[in-house]
Amino acid sequence: MRKIKILFVCHGNICRSPMAEFVMKNLVEQRGVASDFYIASAATSTEEIGNPVHHGTRARLAREGISVAGKYAVRMERSDYQKYDYIVGMDRWNYKNMLRIAGSDKDKKLSLLLDYTDHPRDVADPWYTGDFEQTYEDVAAGCKGLLDEILSKKQSKVK
Repeated sequence: MRKIKILFVCHGNICRSPMAEFVMKNLVEQRGVASDFYIASAATSTEEIGNPVHHGTRARLAREGISVAGKYAVRMERSDYQKYDYIVGMDRWNYKNMLRIAGSDKDKKLSLLLDYTDHPRDVADPWYTGDFEQTYEDVAAGCKGLLDEILSKKQSKVK
């Protein structure tokens, strides 16, 4: 069976998108479907390329028992559009940049994380807000909503 591939995207790939990557990896593990997924994250900018995950994100995820060991910022590439099924940004600015990098969204792969919740909005950037707790709550809700949608689509295809 082909894996479902998800790419989470934010500006620098050190705060929100790696948080989403590792929260989602934890969720699919908990639900026993990890082998069905390939999950990664990337930046729309080059500012943080090669840097480790921000200490605020590392600390908040550590409280959940989630490690980000070995993750370093990478940039989204145009070829990622073909590689991934879902390319999920954290805010409208990310979305504009994702669209610019991808060239177009003819296959409707681009979305925003909180569009998968009852309260669509931007995930605030803790780089500026310093509020990693609120970012975690938003990311966890968005990842749960996204996973629920993917699994329900998968179930309806099986029927």
